[in-house]
Amino acid sequence: MTAELVRGQNHPLPVARLEIRVSAGTPVLAGATLSDEQGRVHGAEWVAHPGAPRLPGVEVPRQAAADHRLAVDLAALPEAVHRVQVLLALPTGTGGPTAFASVTAPFTAVTGPAGAEVVSYSITGLGAESAVIALELYRRQGAWKVRAVGQGYAGGLADLLGDQGLPDARQLADVIQTAAAGGAARSVAPAPQTVAVRDEGPRRVRDEGPGSPGTSHSPCGPVDYTHPRRQRTAPPAPAPPPAVPGARPGEPPQPLAGDATGWSMEERLYNQIWGMFEDLARTAAAYRSAVDFADSRLEREIDGALSDPRGRTGPAGAEARRQAQEKRDGLTAQAREVLDRDLGQLLAESRVVEPALAPAFARWDHPVWHGYRAPTRAPLALRLGDLHLPVRPELRIPMLVRLPLERGLWVDSGRTGSGRTGPGAGPDSVSRAGLDSGALRARALDTAVALAVRLLAVHPAGEFTVQVIDPAGSGAGALAPLTASGVLDAPPAAGAKGVAAVLAQLVQRVDLVQMAVRGDAADALPPELDTAEQLLIVNDFPHGFDDRALTQLRYLADEGPSVGVHLLLVADRDDAREFGPVLDPLWRSLLRITPVPDDHLADPWVGHAWTYEPSLPPPGSAVLRTVLTQIAAARRA
Repeated sequence: MTAELVRGQNHPLPVARLEIRVSAGTPVLAGATLSDEQGRVHGAEWVAHPGAPRLPGVEVPRQAAADHRLAVDLAALPEAVHRVQVLLALPTGTGGPTAFASVTAPFTAVTGPAGAEVVSYSITGLGAESAVIALELYRRQGAWKVRAVGQGYAGGLADLLGDQGLPDARQLADVIQTAAAGGAARSVAPAPQTVAVRDEGPRRVRDEGPGSPGTSHSPCGPVDYTHPRRQRTAPPAPAPPPAVPGARPGEPPQPLAGDATGWSMEERLYNQIWGMFEDLARTAAAYRSAVDFADSRLEREIDGALSDPRGRTGPAGAEARRQAQEKRDGLTAQAREVLDRDLGQLLAESRVVEPALAPAFARWDHPVWHGYRAPTRAPLALRLGDLHLPVRPELRIPMLVRLPLERGLWVDSGRTGSGRTGPGAGPDSVSRAGLDSGALRARALDTAVALAVRLLAVHPAGEFTVQVIDPAGSGAGALAPLTASGVLDAPPAAGAKGVAAVLAQLVQRVDLVQMAVRGDAADALPPELDTAEQLLIVNDFPHGFDDRALTQLRYLADEGPSVGVHLLLVADRDDAREFGPVLDPLWRSLLRITPVPDDHLADPWVGHAWTYEPSLPPPGSAVLRTVLTQIAAARRA
């Protein structure tokens, strides 16, 4: 069982060999100080840091990173050591955050040798501090315990070390910062996913893995704001979960970014977002069910009261209808009160989660893009846009898909809309957006370009490339950010010959990589073969495609994702009618998104029609060009 500590709490350590995992959502450097029974650190040689990562019984990472693992062997510590304090600090001179107030609350977990979590601690309440003592392992009467400390220092690492009694604290702090800056970033691989999503044409199907929330909870159950289903284990049975600071008695706790399960902040935010999606679906379904029940009860009571023909008219009949209507109104008002409470809490959680998101999960207007730098590893998932329901359109849940992409994407450049009516579900989303056919096609290609830039931005430099097919050259304006920045290895292919050449090259790549994988002969691949993941953008499909090209494209859609070749089609199905049903398998294999808000995503879990809104930069924003400049510079370097 895992104990979730709050500041000041302690917990016994059952084993001597431990791993301390740290996730901060932004690069931090990690270290440890050893001290005697009186808490004195005898010198710099008693400090484990990136420049001197190994001490007897302790090993810390060599560089700043968002996720860390520190190894501790309590039995191997010198006899004079009675305390081990784990410290975290923000790197200096990197242009990153300068205070913990502007980053997600760091999360720490102490695990045993088999990976079983012993305790966890989220360090909340930090403000101007740039260094913090996270945990303390201490020996008391021959037994070791861990204490949640959370002591921050506005003066940074120098003040923290000075408080430990080190005479040359500032010089040592400079040494540690310099050593951390010289290392290459390292991160913890995320755990396997528990929830995934796929879109079968116009319907959205939710796949659930072992332990998924949907397998054990009724769709219409109440929202539990502490999210116990998002945690691997619960706190020990004898002790209730610690209260969250800021929550009043009887009220739900204040939301916290990253309160879901996971070893990294990225994984925890991913699971939290899916928890928010499930909570919104559940509470909206519960309200709809309550209203349906109230309506059916109203009908039954009126039918029962008026079953006697003599009572259908006059004061008795009117009174029966009035009482039945009052009961119905009372039930629906009660249901609405619960719905508004749940939606208010989810809105509060959304306001906390959105600022904590990294580029892969963040909207284009998020400040995180202002300091964008090419990452050192690919993310867990990617934001394709937002989802919302008519009950509260302003509550937007990020629509995330796992990476690498398992399916291609189709941006619908034709008339969209499901024919529904009501808020957020108009009969024709093209009319709702005020776009004619030409403007809609341009918006569709803009959406595809924004997705391509996001995919390039969240992968390490050189590990993801983009190719473009624009048979008639109609997308030159929308493609200008990609072509002008130099991130494309070749200009967009035009004409039937250009289409044939690009498709032939990608089909050959898929064949070669598949043969190498099946034969376990990766070293036999031609040296000139680009093994980076590939994204092929096809504009105005199927213009410029003949039967052979269509067959090759279907082959890439089916076989490409498994070896790193992905499709992004900008197309209108009406334009492909002449090909008949031959293209139906291709359409079904792609995840359909739209360039305008549209309620085409059906959720069979609880029967909602979710409105999807694409992820586009704000009008007039230069964020795409700024990010592409950084991507191009990283590729050249």
